Amino acid sequence: MLVPVASALALIALTAPAAAESLVDLVRPIVGTARKDQAIGAVNSGQTYPAVGVPFGMTHWTPQTQASEDKCVAPFYAQDERIQGIRASHWWSGSCTHDYGSVTIAATTGPLRPGAEERASAFSRADEVMTPAYYAVTLADHGVRVEVTGTERAGILRFTFLRGGEASLLVHANRKTQAAIAGGLARVDAARRTIAVSNPVQRIYAGSGQAAGFSGHVVVRVEAPFDEVGTWGGAGMRAGSAEQAGEGDVFGGYARFRVRAGQTIVVRAGTSFTSPDAAARNLEAEIGAAGFDEVRSRAESVWEEALGRVRVRGGSPDERQVFYTSLYHALLQPRLFSDADGAYPRFGGGGAVERAVGFDYYDDFSLWDTFRAQHPLLVLLQPERVPHLVRSLLAKADQGGFLPNFPGWNSYTSAMIGDHGASVIADAWVKGVRGFDGEAALRALVKNATQAPPYEEYVDGKGRRALAESLSLGYVPLEQEVKEAFHRREQVSRTLEYAYDDFAIGALARALGREDVAAAFAKRAESWRNVFDPSIGFVRGRHADGRWVGSFDPAAEQPWITEGTPWHYTFFVPHDVAALIGAMGGREAFVARLDQLFAEGRYWHGNEPSHHIAYLYDHAGAPWRTQEEVRRVLASEYGLGPAGLKGNDDTGQMSAWYVFSAIGLYPVSPGSPHYEIGSPLFEEARVDVGSGRTFTLRAPGASASSLYVQSATLDGRPYDRPWIAHADVARGATLELRMGPRPNRAWGARPEDAPPSLSTTR
Repeated sequence: MLVPVASALALIALTAPAAAESLVDLVRPIVGTARKDQAIGAVNSGQTYPAVGVPFGMTHWTPQTQASEDKCVAPFYAQDERIQGIRASHWWSGSCTHDYGSVTIAATTGPLRPGAEERASAFSRADEVMTPAYYAVTLADHGVRVEVTGTERAGILRFTFLRGGEASLLVHANRKTQAAIAGGLARVDAARRTIAVSNPVQRIYAGSGQAAGFSGHVVVRVEAPFDEVGTWGGAGMRAGSAEQAGEGDVFGGYARFRVRAGQTIVVRAGTSFTSPDAAARNLEAEIGAAGFDEVRSRAESVWEEALGRVRVRGGSPDERQVFYTSLYHALLQPRLFSDADGAYPRFGGGGAVERAVGFDYYDDFSLWDTFRAQHPLLVLLQPERVPHLVRSLLAKADQGGFLPNFPGWNSYTSAMIGDHGASVIADAWVKGVRGFDGEAALRALVKNATQAPPYEEYVDGKGRRALAESLSLGYVPLEQEVKEAFHRREQVSRTLEYAYDDFAIGALARALGREDVAAAFAKRAESWRNVFDPSIGFVRGRHADGRWVGSFDPAAEQPWITEGTPWHYTFFVPHDVAALIGAMGGREAFVARLDQLFAEGRYWHGNEPSHHIAYLYDHAGAPWRTQEEVRRVLASEYGLGPAGLKGNDDTGQMSAWYVFSAIGLYPVSPGSPHYEIGSPLFEEARVDVGSGRTFTLRAPGASASSLYVQSATLDGRPYDRPWIAHADVARGATLELRMGPRPNRAWGARPEDAPPSLSTTR
């Protein structure tokens, strides 16, 4: 039976030896927190936040500068000059979704001011401390030093009052600015010194505005007697009140007391998605009577172990900081959703409570983004966690009827496109991850790819979009826009992504010995050809009668393409690059088209459809061009400071690209058990792949001017391929790349050296 990951992490925190170098101190959580609507020298924002706690935690703790739970509004932006409190957040790091079920804890002095903006305080960056495990700041207006650290499901805050007088502790539920649903409750218990708040969760995307069927719960225990208590909400302040029902607006509870200068008050907070009682039990299980410094030390140990699964040598100090900051961002989600006893809300709402037995239940999978690199990175660095993630996806399929394509806030969302649970599950299985039922997974994936739910469930987010047309025509026709006015169009992108997902299903079936299923889905994986127009060499919209859409500019956004242009999506055949090369007229023509894309500035690293493109040169006999373009992106698209990400991090995908590419590898086609080779940023990377094995990639002399692979050895033997099998990585091989300042156009240039594709392996 699987050991829950949360328990394993607790054990690691108590037993792991101290690292020689503090990797936690290399992380810069401020990276990616710039708000794009201010003049910061960058067009885009990473939409990250300084998440404090442990990897994949149910709740992360963050300074709050924005009070709402509105879509695309992060709880913290670096340009904001006032802090409103510490939020117990469920924000999707790097996203444009919404926070949900969040609660903010604030300590103030002077008159009682419950409003987020009216109680907000100025602060100085000079005395702010920001790490993955600890945050501290002094609230100048209140004279309060605030510190916070956390565990998987709980947090502990320490407030030091720098001057004496009247003080307040407020706990409030954050809400949407407009159309927040009613419900929720705040309770203050002076005898037990607790404040409990339950904040109902709303859906967005499919079912937007509806209740998600559960709440975020927090129970706060205060190490100081209450002199006064009260609540507030839509009807205003209620001094002496012990209970406040939510009315669709911000609400909460408070306690008042007198403090002396230098007095410290410790606040412990448990969180849950099932009930206040469960939040209290989670607090007791993970913190109990432990002091602040002990909890902080545990969190630092957990982060040190997680970050230490990759140790790099060489590069500049800035590059090492960007690397470990990227790894930190890649280890924040999916989110642990089950309580310490395994309880979690039933997927899709309904109010029932399920129980995960033998595994931890996770949610908030940004699959359209993360199937590309973040989930493959977890297979490599967190293989013990991956069965829990897969079993969570399969539990959603069991409870809701269909595997979700983008599960968030424990609901179907139908956000983005594709059916990329297939990618995550197949990639794990073909790379040797076990601990979940492969046959059950295959059944769930085949159901998604062959059956449609009733229309009312379809509108609610279940099932593949446009499945019937996709099956009958082999592509999603332009007419689908009219039939599904409630959903975005993007017909060509859907066709291409379904083709890849069908490949992944076939790969899983083949690994399970189901050759009949494998053959059928391998054939379906060729459907990308139905939207590729060989007369122009681009993918193109197509009508149900077979007619191509009229003239168009491939460099411009098209309604039948998702978040990109035909230039980007024409290269989205990651599972069969060899066939795409053939369709484009051969390797020379393919390389020329890639060269044109980069020369004309059409590569867009700030969004995911471009992320694999630089590595496609490896498939066409020009790996030296992969090395050039990867190094350019590493240098130009990432940095330190708030504007250090040039696009939304999307729960770690942008960051995972950096981690892989800085090591020197990238998974172009998850579900294919190999990695393309790029240009390592560091002279050495040692990757802990589990079971006491270490994969080592050495690149002596690697630098900004010495970026080209001259030759390679694998375990001391000459190696000419610009790719490496996952099996070699997992067994702990040593790959050594001799680097130089000029391209070696012969290395990896033969057709037989190219990475395997569907058409070359079946």
